[in-house]
Amino acid sequence: MLAHVDVNSAYASFERVFNPSLDGRPLVVLSNNDGMVVAASREAKAIGLDLGKPWFELRPHAQRLGVAAVSSNYELYGDMSRRVMEVLERFTHELDVYSIDEAFLTVDRRAATDAAAMTRLGREIKNTLRRLLGVPVCVWIAPNRTLAKLANRTAKKLPVFDGVCVWTATRPEWRQQLMEALPVSEVWGIASRLERRLLGYGVRSIWDLATAEPVQVRKWFNVVVMRTALELRGVAAIGPEEDRTGRKDQLIVSRSFSEKVTTRAGIRQALSVYAQRAASRLVRHGQVAKTLTTFAGTSHWTEQMHHPSATVRLPFPTADPVELTRAAHLLLPQIEEGIRYARAGIMLTDLMQAGAQLPLEPFRHRHEDAGISTLIDSVQKMAGRESLALGYAGLRPGPSWQMKRELLTPRATTHWSELTTVKA
Repeated sequence: MLAHVDVNSAYASFERVFNPSLDGRPLVVLSNNDGMVVAASREAKAIGLDLGKPWFELRPHAQRLGVAAVSSNYELYGDMSRRVMEVLERFTHELDVYSIDEAFLTVDRRAATDAAAMTRLGREIKNTLRRLLGVPVCVWIAPNRTLAKLANRTAKKLPVFDGVCVWTATRPEWRQQLMEALPVSEVWGIASRLERRLLGYGVRSIWDLATAEPVQVRKWFNVVVMRTALELRGVAAIGPEEDRTGRKDQLIVSRSFSEKVTTRAGIRQALSVYAQRAASRLVRHGQVAKTLTTFAGTSHWTEQMHHPSATVRLPFPTADPVELTRAAHLLLPQIEEGIRYARAGIMLTDLMQAGAQLPLEPFRHRHEDAGISTLIDSVQKMAGRESLALGYAGLRPGPSWQMKRELLTPRATTHWSELTTVKA
């Protein structure tokens, strides 16, 4: 049995921990440069504030609607997520962190056969996270990942469960009615294109897929869809690594500029920053890259459009920030002075595990051997991203094009100067 734990409206919930005045109010979290809504509280969704709504359209009506808005505080969310996962580790010998706001826990064998014990476990997890961190979560326990996610997406909308649901403890006729009523697109991993293909074979509801002959499903599609069908029957067929297929075959670091960049020096600084961030991510994931693509572009609504790009095959798979920065700068000859560039970025492909292919001595990168990227990442985590960087990425003052976050709340858990003050 697996428990799937999901933080309710995670970004909004993390914000409310340090600002209780936001409780009960419609709250939206804005994207990079405060462009659009990327997260919304339950109250905001109830009045129709869907994800993707532009902030400039919403802002004139925010006060009338009682809507509070904040900029994305990624450092706060990342640290709160880490704390959530640390608490969850207390309840299992095997924790699979799936995203910033959700994880799977393997349920202890002794509890896995007792519905009452599993319900108690779910409530203990829910209450502990609320008490220690102040975040609301839902806990769904099922025989496998697909059913756990299905229960999470549906049962949490039903007050009768109060945030905790044990799939096998529900009535079989209720489970069948639920699966008959929901379209197959509600299944984890069934995207719109696959849904259209399933419709061609008469598979419209989740129940249709669950009762289809697995061998026939494999003939129609592939073994992945067959495993999904098996999981809907209660069979554990998808492991912790298989559900991540394709998630890390490339790495992209790209941002829109808060102010247009019109000089080659400005683009050079942006590419330097992005290359070093990409290097840090590779090191964190234990990966190296063989191919780097770098690009820049103007807005699609400007008359003077320009979208240069360059792809570089690196001499050897690497996560060396110096090598990645040098490769990214190969785009600079294509940058035209005076053009108003709106964004730039770096994409790394041909990723592989670090150490899988060791280079010969002449091709070894001394910066990589010295752990420069790990050092920079460690310092930035402790003192902020602006504290240390290589070359042009570390120039002061910092770039004027940096992400605009005019409604940023304090980074209350990671910066001494922004810690929350408790008043008696």
